[in-house]
Amino acid sequence: MKTECQSSRIEFQELDKRQVIGEFNGGDITSDAGGILLREVNKQLNLTDRFAQCFEDFRKSEKIEHTVHQLVAQRIFGIALGYEDLNDHDDLRHDQLLALLCEKDDPTGQDRVCERDKGKALAGKSTLNRLELTPPDADEKTPYKKIVHHPEQIDDLFIDVFMDCHPEEPDQIILDLDATDDPLHGAQEGRFFHGYYKSYCYLPLYIFCGDHLLCARLRPSNIDGSKGSVDELDKIVNKIRRQWKQTRIIIRGDSGFCREEIMAWCEENGVDFILGLAKNARLLAEIKEDLVDAHIMYCTTGRASRIFHEFEYRTLDSWSQSRRVIAKAEHLYKGANPRFIVTSISQEEIDTREMYEEWYCARGDMENRIKEQQLQLFADRTSTNKMASNQLRLYFSSMAYILLNALRLFGLNGTQMVKAQCETIRVKLLKIGAKIRVTVRKVWLFFASAYPYRKVFFQIFKNLRRMNIIPT
Repeated sequence: MKTECQSSRIEFQELDKRQVIGEFNGGDITSDAGGILLREVNKQLNLTDRFAQCFEDFRKSEKIEHTVHQLVAQRIFGIALGYEDLNDHDDLRHDQLLALLCEKDDPTGQDRVCERDKGKALAGKSTLNRLELTPPDADEKTPYKKIVHHPEQIDDLFIDVFMDCHPEEPDQIILDLDATDDPLHGAQEGRFFHGYYKSYCYLPLYIFCGDHLLCARLRPSNIDGSKGSVDELDKIVNKIRRQWKQTRIIIRGDSGFCREEIMAWCEENGVDFILGLAKNARLLAEIKEDLVDAHIMYCTTGRASRIFHEFEYRTLDSWSQSRRVIAKAEHLYKGANPRFIVTSISQEEIDTREMYEEWYCARGDMENRIKEQQLQLFADRTSTNKMASNQLRLYFSSMAYILLNALRLFGLNGTQMVKAQCETIRVKLLKIGAKIRVTVRKVWLFFASAYPYRKVFFQIFKNLRRMNIIPT
């Protein structure tokens, strides 16, 4: 039978002799009922409220229907639930579950002032667009766009939340640095062509500690990949040390961050480093014999072979002192594959092979976190004209990541999804169908009876209720 679509009725292929008919008139049903778990996490960390305090609202109070907290919460929860586009919110503003997540007093929207807005508890795309496009110098005299965000306060919040998630001072933390491309397809401010990525893009800087995001800084791409790293590290390390005075801090990055400025700053501030080092003729000469031996081993065994070697090394003019360099003389089926790293940690503490294989190579997991945020939480949705508003979009994506990561850290612990990525969490735990009923005293969520991860859901809820977070 040919599919026929009318304004409200859809007639699908028949089931035997039965007609299969669909209509979008099921009533107050949400497809994102699992988002209530994110609300539990948010309540514990007080995340969206603290984020809202990083904004300054110049709107007239008597004309406000959506508070700053509700606007930023709507954007963050929307991204976490998979809605990257502001246009989605013209339909999502009807969703009572999302209104519940945003702490709307009346999730049904019947308390709206204008008659045309009744039943729409949340803001539409135009209101959210004005929030994102507010210029940094806006004030009460600025027309329309009057909610200014303060980047310094948001940066501090990332670090505060990270420390909140660790009630006890750790003995040691490793800060991973990396830069990546954010492709652009318009004439955005700060747009440049990058030769390595072969596209017009931004070059954001990320700093993670394990799964925890500490910095997401949007930058133009006509710069060295390490530019601004010292400023970000100085801010993060000083703030951490004010609370964790005994914690040892190590930074880790690829060869793009092997710069004298960064290493000298680490040495002056008691921070250790493990950094990739780009190969050159002098470095290759140091391991010439090792490369020959690795080739012989490969020819003998037919398997990849590697030999580790270390030595003191100093560049001819850019480094201020000699430093410990570890070399990997490796031969693969494609040929020689030499690699180098430089570190401030002594051989007595960590030997050569362990330093490379277990410490340096572990930085690769950070790239998975960046992919999570860019591909699954839409950090690359930087399509506004101004760089400041694109940075704000990156902040929204970052807060959505922090929220989902807190759910993973505290809720999924001990479950089969303990290492699940954000997209898996969204599909299996957040995308649940449920009917909503709002009464004077209660909000009822009637979840789908056939939901397959019911036991896991209950375990996550119990885990979240045991959270003991005291926000900074």
